[in-house]
Amino acid sequence: MGIVPLERALQLAADVDLDLVEVAPMARPPVCKLMDFGKFKYESALKAREARRNQQQTVIKEMKLRPKIDPHDYATKKGHVVRFLKQGDKVKVTIMFRGREQSRPELGYRLLTRLSDEVAELGVVESAPKQDGRNMIMVLAPTRKPVLKPTKGDEDGYEGGDVDETVADVTDEVVPEA
Repeated sequence: MGIVPLERALQLAADVDLDLVEVAPMARPPVCKLMDFGKFKYESALKAREARRNQQQTVIKEMKLRPKIDPHDYATKKGHVVRFLKQGDKVKVTIMFRGREQSRPELGYRLLTRLSDEVAELGVVESAPKQDGRNMIMVLAPTRKPVLKPTKGDEDGYEGGDVDETVADVTDEVVPEA
């Protein structure tokens, strides 16, 4: 219809028994349509619901360590971190310092860098190790890595067959990420 005065637009809407709906209020001049307002509200609610459904939910798991951790305990905790990263969850690794351990933050830093190097094929460091009071914190995020499918004739099942992208579906504790 082009640019029409407000009174004329309202008259046109009344003539065809529809509502005058402002679609883009920030535009100059504002954009309006002749339509059923109930139908417009319903369709916009559907779009909003679909956008929320498609929003990815991020789960953050936490693993707590001490600077003087036993090698077996370290291996166990590293196994948990590997499992979380394989599930597609982010992992917040916290090293808790007590007493005189606080004067040696390099112990915690070395432990965190060792852990990040050992799980480098599964996850990347999202936030570098940083001291936060008595704790040192690092966040690991999963990487999307191609997975090799087994092919026939290979004794261990993998011969470098087709490449398939892995995609993480996350539905536990939620932290919305836009």
